[in-house]
Amino acid sequence: MSDQHSLLRQRYALMASGVIKALASRGFESFFCATAAEAAAKAVELIPATHTVSWGGSVTLDQTGIKELLREQGFELIDRDTASTPEARQQSMRQALLCGTYLSSVNAMTEDGIMVNIDGNCNRIAAIAYGPEQVILIVGMNKICRDLHAARQRAQTFAAPANGLRFDLELPCLKTGICHDCRSPQRMCAQIVEMHSCRIAGRIKVILVGEDLGL
Repeated sequence: MSDQHSLLRQRYALMASGVIKALASRGFESFFCATAAEAAAKAVELIPATHTVSWGGSVTLDQTGIKELLREQGFELIDRDTASTPEARQQSMRQALLCGTYLSSVNAMTEDGIMVNIDGNCNRIAAIAYGPEQVILIVGMNKICRDLHAARQRAQTFAAPANGLRFDLELPCLKTGICHDCRSPQRMCAQIVEMHSCRIAGRIKVILVGEDLGL
């Protein structure tokens, strides 16, 4: 198993070079880190000390430990999970739209640098698309897909049901494992956003990680 893990990490490192070039051609500044811990440290390095920091719901971010690192280093944070009421939580998510640096991941990315994100509440994709001064996306290489069709499929038929299971929702896809294009008010894939380019130089940065991260 350890040999298989080593070979996978070598493959990810080789793949990352081409993906980074593709992202650069689309205006995204990108980096490669071999481990989740290195990715967290790199992200913190990219955040100005004066920035307020927030994030979207992300298994990837939880796995990197970056939230704890930010607290240790004294950054001002907007953390919706500290809200005492649903109304306060909603207010935190709105405040996050104007933070200095917003952290998140993506549900899928093509080999040529197109990123696909799905969202239920849509606060995450809203902040990535517009608002925060800087966005840093931490992406495990396991989310790289051959083309846009495969990336869309991964986002809608794998990531969405997996996140539905995480939140214990009542959705058709959680009973069959496949997307039903449902009309449920709890639908995880209420909106799907594709990012083909970054028009504001340096605003969106991508940290690729040579490990399996997230859903």
